[in-house]
Amino acid sequence: MAKNIKVAFKHVSKEYDLYQNKSDKIKSLFLPKSKQNQSFWALRDVNFNIYDGETVGLIGINGSGKSTISNIMSGVIPPTQGEVVINGETSLIAIAVGLKGPLTGYENVRLKLLMHGLKTSEINALMPSIIDFADIGDFMNQPIQNYSSGMRSRLGFAISVHTDPDILVIDEALSVGDSTFYKKCVDKITEFKEAGRTIVFVSHSLGQMKGLCDRIIWMHYGQVREIGDAQEVADKYDEFVRWFNGQPKSYKKEYQDDYKTTQKQPQKVNYPNPNANKYRLSWFDKIMMTLLIALAIFFGYFVGTGHSVMGLFKASDDRPAENQVVKTATTETIHIETNKTTA
Repeated sequence: MAKNIKVAFKHVSKEYDLYQNKSDKIKSLFLPKSKQNQSFWALRDVNFNIYDGETVGLIGINGSGKSTISNIMSGVIPPTQGEVVINGETSLIAIAVGLKGPLTGYENVRLKLLMHGLKTSEINALMPSIIDFADIGDFMNQPIQNYSSGMRSRLGFAISVHTDPDILVIDEALSVGDSTFYKKCVDKITEFKEAGRTIVFVSHSLGQMKGLCDRIIWMHYGQVREIGDAQEVADKYDEFVRWFNGQPKSYKKEYQDDYKTTQKQPQKVNYPNPNANKYRLSWFDKIMMTLLIALAIFFGYFVGTGHSVMGLFKASDDRPAENQVVKTATTETIHIETNKTTA
């Protein structure tokens, strides 16, 4: 019996523009890309399928494109080229993703669940279970900007697993926290697996990968290096890491620089992006965006300086006439001179 495809990446590439400063980034909204601005291909022609009920791991050294894949998969960012097919609702679990620093733990729980379409009654019903899973005590009443990375991860994981997603994307969320929390997370992931949910697991830990994943996708500087059985691919990746770490420092730097240079080179084959027009701004949109930015800067100035816009015009109306100022000054001068003469 054929398996149902839950996630499909078809010739997916992701390009980022490298700007010298903020002004160049603003100019790019209205002008064609300058030759001075370089591009960086975080992903290049990535192809893979993830099937219903499967747990797939994403491994690779830093900068290989793992988090870019998880963000595209979760709808956080769009691909530059290619097509992404998602059959179901995804939930991304990463450290502090979607959490607002000034809000308390309780407020963040409500905000994220509201964003997932839950009603107030449903949120109230889930709140005790989320609080128990996060296990951060009185810090639920504190702004999360005061949380440690482990506490933010606890809260983010607790919220995401209670949204009942079809596809659970876990991006390094188990790399922080103590062993007790890790065991709780693994039990929850196992529960999701037994329920036939699809899980995408991003981590540097080969032990976690071998214990949780059915297959592993090995990413290497934006490209798929190998896809296969979790144990087999994990062993090959471990062998590569051991080899790489055993090389001289000069060779490792040259190796990394060569790949990074390749990532800055233009894409040789342009694959179509069915959603390209969805993210493209029209000239009208660009003009309106410019006006909104100008208005925001204008009003932001008065808020920052404590002045009001109406006060600006009022001050202009109440300003005395120039002739009146001169006359007053002249009168005072004559009076002073007269006193001196009398004396």
